[in-house]
Amino acid sequence: MTKQRKVLIGVVLILAAGLYYYVALPAVNLHSSETWFALLFLLVILAALYLVKKRPGRGEIRQNKVLKGFAFLILALGIVYLAGTLLSSPIVNAKKFQQLMKVEEGEFTEDIEELSFDQIPILDRDTAAILGDRKMGSMVDMVSQFDVDDIYSQINYQDRPYRVTPLKYASIIKWFTNRSEGIPAYIRINMADQTTELVQLEEGIRYTTSEHLNRNIYRHLRFAHPTYIYGELSFEIDEEGVPYWIAPVKKFNIGLFGGETVGKVVICNAVNGEMKTYDIEDVPQWVDRVYSADLLVDLFDYYGTLKHGFWNSVLSQKDCLKTTEGYNYLALNDDVWMYTGVTSVNQDQSNVGFVLSNQRTMETKYYEVEGATEAAAMSSAEGQVQNLKYKATFPLLLNISDEPTYFLSLKDDAGLVKKYAMVNVQQYQIVAIGDSVSQCEENYLDLLASNGVKTSEETGTEEQTVTGTVEKVAQAVIEGTSHYYLMLEGSDAIYDVSVEKFLDVIRLEPGMNVTLGYQEGKKANTVTSLELAEEGP
Repeated sequence: MTKQRKVLIGVVLILAAGLYYYVALPAVNLHSSETWFALLFLLVILAALYLVKKRPGRGEIRQNKVLKGFAFLILALGIVYLAGTLLSSPIVNAKKFQQLMKVEEGEFTEDIEELSFDQIPILDRDTAAILGDRKMGSMVDMVSQFDVDDIYSQINYQDRPYRVTPLKYASIIKWFTNRSEGIPAYIRINMADQTTELVQLEEGIRYTTSEHLNRNIYRHLRFAHPTYIYGELSFEIDEEGVPYWIAPVKKFNIGLFGGETVGKVVICNAVNGEMKTYDIEDVPQWVDRVYSADLLVDLFDYYGTLKHGFWNSVLSQKDCLKTTEGYNYLALNDDVWMYTGVTSVNQDQSNVGFVLSNQRTMETKYYEVEGATEAAAMSSAEGQVQNLKYKATFPLLLNISDEPTYFLSLKDDAGLVKKYAMVNVQQYQIVAIGDSVSQCEENYLDLLASNGVKTSEETGTEEQTVTGTVEKVAQAVIEGTSHYYLMLEGSDAIYDVSVEKFLDVIRLEPGMNVTLGYQEGKKANTVTSLELAEEGP
């Protein structure tokens, strides 16, 4: 082989390796399986090239020292990788895996406060995606150039539950013609009131998943940190609405490949690409998603199943707990918490409790509350509207009058929310349905009182009466229904009167006498009877 041919082969190999790195973006890290496979693949290629060059006979192959060296290295790497995999597994490290997540016992009524309606996420991800697509379809100046990305990260923005997702280039041609200005907007959806906004930016998003060259966010992160093993990226906005990419960096606590948690977080400005790396304990408060829900579920399953070792988790399964299928998100104390039920491995017909895990800090609390599984609650809610064939979303756990309560949305065939349901966790035959969240809660509280779970005083459904002179009257339309809000002289209380129920309320004016029957509420008292006089004193 001539010298020029050797140089040419070397150049081709270097270019091929560079192209592989540019496309596949493997982490150069011994904790990464990709690194080990790349080394093995490289040795196999080099051995094959040597065979092509020397073309030894069958008898010579066994005696060739170079080929023996390649075989030894390939075998040694394979053995080390397999040994590392075994020594990093729960089979020999059950106690270490069980202790990866610290779990505290929580008190339901103390830890989980009753939420106002504007803090309850009534949409799931699929419905949010439908709303996002509809919003994008209405933007005639953008829809031909951009599509909606399917990320839809759930965050807590200004103390309200939101899902946010960037736009993406509609095609490679649209990328080529628009990349100089970047992506001009992202979509923000309020999960409580379904408000969908296309937030336009002064400067476009240049670092995104739909880029094809160096500004692709995965490539941008890899070139900055070649050794980092990244977890699942999320798209978030800070309290000023500035878009960022949140990139958790995996940490392996057990052997080469086991005990995955998060050690660092890289925060990248989606507009200008500026990056900053934080240790996990120093991540800014506005960041909501560092630990993915799937990772938190895996960590709790290790905690729940490995208390008495690996073989107990497989054979007798004594005291083994596992999470149920599915999870949801709850906004508490300006953080997003992953919620899922907990059931016994041996008996999965009911839950023995539930778990909340903070997606920023991994703080985890377990609540021992026996009751129905989420699947049973979904079936109960669907059974109440079986004639309409609505489908229930995965439930969210709420505190309603100090009762653990599943909250579900009921969707039609088009994927839009039509009704709401509340199901008592411990007595899942108590099911309330409503056209609005407030109506659903009102029906649910009535059921708690009528079934003896709570007294009328405890639920606030006990009717009270007040007589006075109207001082202020205000009108509003809430969830499609007209309401009048009244205040009486000498009182700070607000009384909510539905026009649908009490048409006479439109006659009310300041100065008139009125007698109201009402039930106490958090923000306003719900009027249950109305009697008004012709004029005040």
